[in-house]
Amino acid sequence: MKALILEDMPESQEMLCEIAATAFPDIECECVADIKSALAHTGGCFQLALIDLSLPDGSGIEVIQRLATACPGCTIVVATIFDDDEHLFPALRAGAHGYLLKDEAPEVLARQLHGIRDGQPPLSPSVARRMLSHFRDESEGARTGQQVSLSPREREVLGQLARGISIAAIALEMGISHHTVGDHVKNLYRKLNISSRAEAALQARNMGLM
Repeated sequence: MKALILEDMPESQEMLCEIAATAFPDIECECVADIKSALAHTGGCFQLALIDLSLPDGSGIEVIQRLATACPGCTIVVATIFDDDEHLFPALRAGAHGYLLKDEAPEVLARQLHGIRDGQPPLSPSVARRMLSHFRDESEGARTGQQVSLSPREREVLGQLARGISIAAIALEMGISHHTVGDHVKNLYRKLNISSRAEAALQARNMGLM
C-alpha cells in the first residue's frame, strides 16, 4: 500500500507518516512539500493521499482534483487545521473522501484512517457535525420539511456507495451494469444535493443505511 502525503511542514509530514503507518502497518509514504511536486506524482498508483490545503505555491484542492481523475482508486483525505465551510465543502466537491483536523490526537487520527478498511469515511467528529448541520439546514430550507423519496434500488446503491464500494463492485453485487449504477449515483447526488462519497456516507448514516 502506498500513500502520498502533501504537507510543507517537516514535523507535520513526520506526524502524518506515523499516523498512516499506525493505521496501515504495511504502508509506504511518499512525502512532498508543494503543489508542483504533488502534481508530478499524481500519475503514480497510490491507495491513500493525505493532502494539506494551504501550501506555499497554492491550494491542495488542485491536487485533490487531479488525483480524483488520475487515480480513482485512491482514498483522498484532507489533513488540515481549517474546519470552516470555505475549506471543507470545496475540498469535498473536488473529490476528497475524508477530512481530518491535524490538531486532534494522533491516535484519534489513526483510528479515523483505519476505518477506511471498513468503508467508514475518515471525518473528524467536529467536521461530521458541521456537515450534518449543513445538510439539515439546507434540507429544511429547500424541501420545506418534505422527505426525499428514494427507490429501494437507490437506497441499496446509497448504502453500498457509503461503505466505499466501487461502482464496478456495486454493479457486480446487484447484477446490473456499471452504467446503470452510475445513473443511480447521479440521481442520488441530485436528489440529496450532495457531491461526494463522504457526504453520501453521512446521508446514509442519517437514513439508517449504515
